[in-house]
Amino acid sequence: MRRAAAGIGALVLIALGFAVVPDGAAQGRGKVVVLRALDKVTARISTIEAPIEREIRFGTLRILARACRTRPPEEPPETTAFLEITDVRPGEPSVPLFTGWMFASTPALSALEHPVYDVWVIACKTAAPSDSEGSE
Repeated sequence: MRRAAAGIGALVLIALGFAVVPDGAAQGRGKVVVLRALDKVTARISTIEAPIEREIRFGTLRILARACRTRPPEEPPETTAFLEITDVRPGEPSVPLFTGWMFASTPALSALEHPVYDVWVIACKTAAPSDSEGSE
């Protein structure tokens, strides 16, 4: 079932004009989603790098990036990221706020709705290899 859902997701991305990369290269190692986040209370804007499949925190938000796609250079520029964003407050149950694709070119199309925070996608990039990673 999960494989069928991944196949349907790949078809949607192809229909939208995004490059689909094999699982090993696209889904995990080395990919990072670059996000911009705004704390509306303090007016603090932060640029956040969210590695694929690793949770990061911004204020009370827990952000988990599942995928990041960028169109090839010969096509109109577009970057999308699949994000899961949850509000986690001490002593309260966590509240899912957003699950889905965010588009860098049109952040309002699929936006996080939160009274304190805004989060939007900037780019995908490949993370520099760390010293802890072994050679393959």
